[in-house]
Amino acid sequence: MKVAIQGELGSFSHQAARQLAPESSPVACATALDVIRALESGVAEQAVIPVENSLAGSVVDFYDLFFDHEFAVRRELQMRIRHNLLGRPGASIAGLRRVLSHPVALAQCRDFFAAHPRLTAEGFYDTAGAVQHVMRKKDPSVGAIAARQAATQYGAEVLQEGIEDRAQSFTRFWLIGAETRSSTPPAKLSVMFSLENRPGALLQALTAFAARQMNLTKIESRPLVGHPWEYVFYADVAITAAQEAEIVLNDLRGICPMVKELGRYRAAKGTV
Repeated sequence: MKVAIQGELGSFSHQAARQLAPESSPVACATALDVIRALESGVAEQAVIPVENSLAGSVVDFYDLFFDHEFAVRRELQMRIRHNLLGRPGASIAGLRRVLSHPVALAQCRDFFAAHPRLTAEGFYDTAGAVQHVMRKKDPSVGAIAARQAATQYGAEVLQEGIEDRAQSFTRFWLIGAETRSSTPPAKLSVMFSLENRPGALLQALTAFAARQMNLTKIESRPLVGHPWEYVFYADVAITAAQEAEIVLNDLRGICPMVKELGRYRAAKGTV
C-alpha cells in the first residue's frame, strides 16, 4: 500500500506515516494539493497530513482543501516535533551563514536565530527537502533545520539538537483515505458546516453539541472560497458511540445550510 505525504522522505510527515501506516510505502509530494491529487488519482491509497501544531496553529493549506475534495479521516496521531540544525559532514555552526527550512519550522526556532544573528533564515518548501538541497549543493556554509530522520536519510550531520523555542511543540496528523467505516469504535468526529448570516446562528449550531453533553475539542472558522465575507466552521468533537455522531449530524443539518462529515476515527492515545 502507498501513502502520500507532504514533503520529502525524512520529513516529519514521513515519520508520522511510519507510525500511522507502518506497512506502507511513502509517496513524496511537494504541496498539500499534490497530496490530495495523489489520493484521488489512485497513486496512493491513503495519505498522512499535518492538520495542527500546538504552537503554530492549524495547517490551513489542508483545511482549505477539505471543502472541494472527498476523503475520510481514519485515524490521528500526535507527534512531538524536535527541530535539529543539520549540515554537511564536517560543517560547523561557526561556518554556517544560511539556514533553510519550512517557514513554520523557522518560526519555531526564533530564539536560536536571535542567539546566532549572523545566520540568515530562508524559507524552503519542506524541512527534509531543505536537507536534501544542502547535501546536493555541497556548500558547507548552508545548513537546514529538520528532523533527525532527515539527517539519516540524506547523510547530513547533526550540528545541534533540540533548537526549537519550546519543548511543548506537537503536531497532529491525520491518516485519510476513501470513505470507510472502521470496525473500531470511534472516539472522535470531525465535521465542517456553514451558517446563515443572522444573529445567534453560531450559538444555535453549538447548542447541538452542548445539548447532548458532547465536548468540542477544536473549532475554527475559515473563509468560504468564492464567497467573500462568508465562512465555514471546522469542529472536532469527542464521541463515545457511533450513534452519537449520527444524532448530532442530523441536528446540525436542521440548522446549517451545509454540513459535511470529515470522519469518525480513533483519537490519538498520547504522544509519540
